[in-house]
Formats: sequence, structure tokens, C-alpha cells
Amino acid sequence: QVQLVESGGGLVQAGGSLRLSCAASGRTLSSYAMGWFRQAPGKEREFVATIAWSGASTLYADSVKGRFTISVDNGKNTVYLQMNSLKPEDTAVYYCAAARGVGSSPSMYRYWGQGTQVFVSS
Repeated sequence: QVQLVESGGGLVQAGGSLRLSCAASGRTLSSYAMGWFRQAPGKEREFVATIAWSGASTLYADSVKGRFTISVDNGKNTVYLQMNSLKPEDTAVYYCAAARGVGSSPSMYRYWGQGTQVFVSS
């Protein structure tokens, strides 16, 4: 069992930055990859980024590559998503999730957080 709690969302102007956090708890966290997904109103949930718990492997969606950075602090059991150069189209609820391997398909992820809202104004 893995529990995930996101924080750090909010309102930011276009071009600004936010850092999302995902606090993870549970046994054998080192067995998991941690991902960030987002869902805008009326749209399907989409992959943003993922990282192996060791930090050795990362994967990004093309839409965020070069602007977002995913990282993990093993000592704090926390995964971060640093979001720079934000655009209005980044507005969504952002979810943290855990899977047994690095990948972009939501179906791979067994555990999900409750989500945190990000709103980017133009």
C-alpha cells in the first residue's frame, strides 16, 4: 500500500513557476516509479512526467519537456515537479501516482493522490 499527498498548487501568471510536491508513504517505495499526470476540465488525464525512485530514469511528455523537471528526495520520501515558463494550457488538476515501472500510461499506475489544482492566468 502506498499513500500519496500532493501540495503546492495555486494560481500563477503565464511565464511564472510553481513547484508541486508529492509526499509518499508506505513500504517498499524503492520498488516504485513516481509519475505526475494532469487533467483539465473536459479532457482526459494526460501524462506529464515520471521518475524511478532511484532517480536514475526519467520520462517527460513532449508538451512539458524543457520547462518541467521531476525529481525525488529519497530521504524525505517526496517527489517534486518544478514547473517553469508556465502557460495557460498547463491549467489542470495535477495528480501524483505510483507504478511498478517507468511509463506514461495511466493504467500502469496503481496508487493515486487526491490532486492539486494549478491555474495559469494569461
